[in-house]
Amino acid sequence: MTQASQTLFAATGRRKTAVARVILSPGNGQILVNKRAIDDYFPRPELRQLLQEPLEAVNGIGQFDLRVAVSGGGIAGQAGAVRHAVARALEKWNPELRATLKRGGFLTRDARIKERKKYGQKGARARFQFSKR
Repeated sequence: MTQASQTLFAATGRRKTAVARVILSPGNGQILVNKRAIDDYFPRPELRQLLQEPLEAVNGIGQFDLRVAVSGGGIAGQAGAVRHAVARALEKWNPELRATLKRGGFLTRDARIKERKKYGQKGARARFQFSKR
């Protein structure tokens, strides 16, 4: 194994229909999402905050460079997928951080997805009105 591959930690995160692949490496805090700056890709500050939460939990802000490839879903689902992937990559970097990340809920995949529409009905939960007569 080469020295370069030992300092790169890759992980995959998922949320709704979005999938994020993160490569974490020691650095100065640069975050690129689909080869664009984080401020450019996630314009809402809440979403940028969401994906940096695992780094804040382990005091890793400014210590790691992140290269993110994310696809599928919407922008909020993508941010959630990146958050999950960052937490998993941090765990690979240092397995002792697992307890902290687990306590914060960062390692749990958020399984809430859109429920499918059922045949013969209006929607996923909506039903046609029942008429007795």
